[in-house]
Amino acid sequence: MLDKSRSLDVDCVAYDLEDSVTPGKKTEARANLRRFLEQPRAAGIKEQAVRINAVESGLALEDLTEVLKAPNLDAIVVPKVSSASDLHFITDVIRHTLPSRHATVPHTSRSEAPPINILALVESAKALSDLTSICKATPYLSGLIFAAEDFALDLSLTRTPSLTEFLFARSAIATACRAYDLPSTIDLVCTAYKGDEGQRILEEECLGGKGLGFNGKQCIHPSQVEIIQTAFAPSEKEVEWAVKVVIAHEKADQQGRGAWTLEGKMIDAPVVGKAKSIFKRAKACSMDVSSLWQKWKEQQPE
Repeated sequence: MLDKSRSLDVDCVAYDLEDSVTPGKKTEARANLRRFLEQPRAAGIKEQAVRINAVESGLALEDLTEVLKAPNLDAIVVPKVSSASDLHFITDVIRHTLPSRHATVPHTSRSEAPPINILALVESAKALSDLTSICKATPYLSGLIFAAEDFALDLSLTRTPSLTEFLFARSAIATACRAYDLPSTIDLVCTAYKGDEGQRILEEECLGGKGLGFNGKQCIHPSQVEIIQTAFAPSEKEVEWAVKVVIAHEKADQQGRGAWTLEGKMIDAPVVGKAKSIFKRAKACSMDVSSLWQKWKEQQPE
């Protein structure tokens, strides 16, 4: 299974040391992952992460001691984060073990390894009520992940197809990520993935999460990847609109015009900001924005 993961074309693969590894196999799994992450990087995987055991389990230090030896580790996924102190512990271990990959150390050479990222799983009412402290806990933090099943267990909720029981939690997580400028806002797992119905449910969940402010979603099966990537990427129509706005804005700015119109609709600073964000996401998704730029290079502010 580890070797199969190298064929994926994804933003991040998270290798698990927590729930999918029985207590008696933890030591073996740590060593296997460390050796696996010593291999040359797979071309299609942008970030390689390891989900360690929760700090409260007493196993996190052993996990970190082993996996931080791997040269191609990019991120640590920390489950069951309930307070800032959990992330303080992880941060202290990373600083002690890998001082050269600290988040505040400048990296001027491409050959230097970038800082280790931390992704925190929000799984409880306590975590949700302490999001401000969690988001400010460490410079290594790059995002939050909503763990719906554990959250439902903690609050004695029953998951329904509408996901309305998670609306407050999901909105709070997405808002906190934006408030503290965390780049990754990762939505809940879709447990359906087989057949046309499973794919329909997955797409619905993706679009719902995107509408709440999430910019990614957890996958549990390779068949989910393409649907999730398509749903969270900007559409061709959105990208074309964004390109036209950015081009026209440059010309409006030169003319000293703070507000103008495009196709009968007013364009001002917030709209331009949205267009620039879509434009940036499109480039990150390797969409062909250069052709669109060439097509609309004569676009004028109306």
